[in-house]
Amino acid sequence: MTEHKLLVGGKWQQGTGPLITSSNPATGNIVAEFNGASVADVNQAVARGKLAMNDPAWRDLKPHQRADYLHRIANGLSENIEKIATIQTMDTGKCLSETRALAQSAAGTFRYMAAALETLEDAVTPSRGDFLTMSVYEPMGVIGAITPWNSPIASDAQKVAPALAAGNAVVVKSAEWTPLVSLEFGRICMEAGLPEGLLSILPGKGSVVGDALVRHPDIKKISFTGGTSTGRGIARIAADKLMPVSLELGGKSPTIVFEDADIDHAINGIMYGVFSSTGQSCIAGSRLFVAEKIYQEFVDELVARTKTLNVGLPDDAKTQVAPMVTMAHRNSVADYVDVARAEGATVLCGGKSPEGGIYETGAFYMPTILSGLDNKARTCQEEIFGPVLVVMPFEDEGDLIEQANDSIYGLACGLWTRDYKKAHAFSRKINTGTVWINTYKQFSISTPFGGTKDSGLGREKGKDGIRAYMNQKSIYWGLNEAPLPWSNVKD
Repeated sequence: MTEHKLLVGGKWQQGTGPLITSSNPATGNIVAEFNGASVADVNQAVARGKLAMNDPAWRDLKPHQRADYLHRIANGLSENIEKIATIQTMDTGKCLSETRALAQSAAGTFRYMAAALETLEDAVTPSRGDFLTMSVYEPMGVIGAITPWNSPIASDAQKVAPALAAGNAVVVKSAEWTPLVSLEFGRICMEAGLPEGLLSILPGKGSVVGDALVRHPDIKKISFTGGTSTGRGIARIAADKLMPVSLELGGKSPTIVFEDADIDHAINGIMYGVFSSTGQSCIAGSRLFVAEKIYQEFVDELVARTKTLNVGLPDDAKTQVAPMVTMAHRNSVADYVDVARAEGATVLCGGKSPEGGIYETGAFYMPTILSGLDNKARTCQEEIFGPVLVVMPFEDEGDLIEQANDSIYGLACGLWTRDYKKAHAFSRKINTGTVWINTYKQFSISTPFGGTKDSGLGREKGKDGIRAYMNQKSIYWGLNEAPLPWSNVKD
């Protein structure tokens, strides 16, 4: 894996942008070096995409015929699970068990969207006069999909599958930190027979490639997953273009443990919610509120179990916490823990990188639990994107709602209680896009996902996920026997 080409409008060619270096986060070894995309590559990809989606060979396909392409891609993904997982583990440092699951999720996304496409219906709307009215949906055009480094194959599928199902062409701007698995995704799509031009994979700098994609006049929608500040910039450009966007941004999700919670379920769910993926997840449950009466006992057990987590190489089946994506990101997380210490935090476990042996060259960081802070602390308000959890006690449930909602973010929340009435009441009062009750970090492609406040705009997934990449059109069929009366000329 020393030489790579980009998929530019369905054709494999050398990138014309700056050199990209993909390094293995576990060892620091270089996996691949190649030229990423440039503005010229973006322009070429968009032009080819526009031609491809307007070609009658694609444009005039019936929904079940487009669905057939999605099924073929799903099968290709399923047949390449191990290869995809291995590439993504080298790219991102994630555990093989997780990258296998992400590859399987991508295949499932294509299968679901294929099935949903075959069942989508236009509507004959109720008549309000001497005419028949219809509501139909049509493709938007060339879609720009900007995907993150923390779960590239799943995010690629989550954007590309519904966009293709809707009849569009798609240009994917993948992250320069993790370029390889998206290129493999492109290979699988092309080998499945997807018509040339409908898909491009352009890894590169967001400030160059992403910006060119967002500003391009022939890009008709942007679907972006990433940081909030970048999302704001995209929204400003989109406003000038009057272009719709879907923005899935950052999070600082609260998790709440009530006095009557199942302790074993709660502890396991909380650990998975914040320490899996080494905390590099927008929905990580990084703020933990525990009922005062059980706080000390609960936190003691949580810390004890966290200390037993296996921090290791991503290809070791025993590893639960793998390295972070880069050394620079690992150092950023470490800096945040230093900020927490300065704010008065007590480090209950972790708070450092492991030492010796396999840890010397990799971007490892220990699962960390902090106490002694209140919800106003920087550590509780800013997204760290690492394996760092802050624990806080609560007594008053009314005040708890205010604290849980006291964040610029509104992506997710976890509730742990046996009281279903309380769970329902709190789930409606929490201002987030997703609430998990007695579970955490579970996903379904059939269920819409997105955030509120600074966590984003719009929703992805679900049957309506295809409609999000389509324009709605109204059609009127005149049924009147006589001409419209307004223009009649009278003697």
